[in-house]
Amino acid sequence: MTAAPPVLLVVDDDRDIRTLLADHLEQHGFRTLKAADGRAAKAALEAGPVDLVVLDLNLPDEDGLSLCRAIRATSRTPVIMLTARGDPIDRIVGLEMGADDYMAKPFEPRELVARIRTVLRRARAESEPVQGRCAQFAGWSLDVAARALTAPDGRVAPLSGADFDLLHALVRNGGRPLSRERIRALSTVADADDRAVDLRVSRLRQKLGDDAKNPVLIRTVRSLGYMLSGPVTWRA
Repeated sequence: MTAAPPVLLVVDDDRDIRTLLADHLEQHGFRTLKAADGRAAKAALEAGPVDLVVLDLNLPDEDGLSLCRAIRATSRTPVIMLTARGDPIDRIVGLEMGADDYMAKPFEPRELVARIRTVLRRARAESEPVQGRCAQFAGWSLDVAARALTAPDGRVAPLSGADFDLLHALVRNGGRPLSRERIRALSTVADADDRAVDLRVSRLRQKLGDDAKNPVLIRTVRSLGYMLSGPVTWRA
């Protein structure tokens, strides 16, 4: 049986852009719904399942940031923000509001399609139920419920809340690279500077005994971000 195409909600107050974007996405195998403002977007979300929202930041009745926050308050439907604003702080605020990705206008439509597919794959992976509460990797054990990390020698390694969020994000995505932007969204790194993510990863490597000059556990993925290498197993 052929799987149904993903349903995308395109929210943009410009009718021409909204129509052109929806037509382009449908040519690439998606089914689209369209909304010109926040009110129509909320109605579409309430009417039926939507797999992803392509959301313009500037709307006539409600700022896209507040609409993204409202969506995130009730669901985990992925959101990709589109905006003509070039200020990096808008990107960071958007991610902090719960957006999964962010593109500045003008953009290459093919890149948007690629990003949509990436976000949908990630959303499907993250929605898969985790079998158990404890992740084991390279001799370490992370108890997600207790937010506790146990070293291979049995000692409990202290973790700050920020350390736990970062490690949990890496463990849940074991074997898949995470961009610095995605790490900021998943682990509450609010600083717009990529260096903030790098410093947090460096501190976590120290706690895991991972050599900063030649890391083998948390690998650097050139031009992208970081990934946890090696297998991760889950137990109750």
